[in-house]
Amino acid sequence: QVQLVESGGGLVQAGGSLRLSCAASGRTFSSYAMGWFRQAPGKEREFVAAISWSGGSTYYADSVKGRFTISRDNAKNTVYLQMNSLKPEDTAVYYCAQQPPGFDEYDYWGQGTQVTVSS
Repeated sequence: QVQLVESGGGLVQAGGSLRLSCAASGRTFSSYAMGWFRQAPGKEREFVAAISWSGGSTYYADSVKGRFTISRDNAKNTVYLQMNSLKPEDTAVYYCAQQPPGFDEYDYWGQGTQVTVSS
């Protein structure tokens, strides 16, 4: 079965950096676009970043553009989210998700990793 496992979350001071990883298994990783989402307490889940199956195209929410970088290593079945210049408002549970070709929706999600940014 498909599994997505996030790691790399933690507590960091404002202005710091974290790198999240999401290891995928269960189907051909390189066939799927990948995305990162986040959900803060009391708020709806929101899109953060996405990357095409090849890594050739990337997309970002305006709130993270210029600070976060999404990348992937298809040989390692892993997608990354490098987060720099972190702000307290970036505090959330971060989820990775997989998007089948030709679909707008993401069909598999990880369990999430907590990111807490202190001021």
